[in-house]
Amino acid sequence: MSIKAYVTDIKEWEREFSFYYETKVRFNETDMFGHLNNTVPFVYFESARIEFFKSLGFMQNWLEPQEECIPVVADLQCDFLKQVFFDQQLKIYVKAAAIGGSSVDIHYMGKNDKEEIVLTGRGTMVQISKQTGKGVPWTEEMREMLAGHKHVLVDDHQ
Repeated sequence: MSIKAYVTDIKEWEREFSFYYETKVRFNETDMFGHLNNTVPFVYFESARIEFFKSLGFMQNWLEPQEECIPVVADLQCDFLKQVFFDQQLKIYVKAAAIGGSSVDIHYMGKNDKEEIVLTGRGTMVQISKQTGKGVPWTEEMREMLAGHKHVLVDDHQ
């Protein structure tokens, strides 16, 4: 799947994001040429996704010992649009692009301090039962929260 498969109109797609997580590229996240290592955006996506779910109140529930459901990532991809280097400040945006019965297609957009899109990505996250490993449907409240989340700034102060 390429960026064209999940982004048809980049300007419209970009406007649909409101939640973001800020991070700074650390030295240990770069390769011998000073570029962001190609595995690191997946860590950024994970951090942003967790903060996104925290902002909705989902993570707090999933972490409760008595909770029956947990989130799992079913697939994940990243497209590199511009080079990223050590010490650059990035905003990793997250949105729920499509909500299924027990799954959600999450889209990611990474911007540098010039507001240029440097990374895009997408992935499917599924809410499953700890006991059976099968999908557990979203409640109506969860679906509404995924569909209409508010802008929240999360900064990891790196």
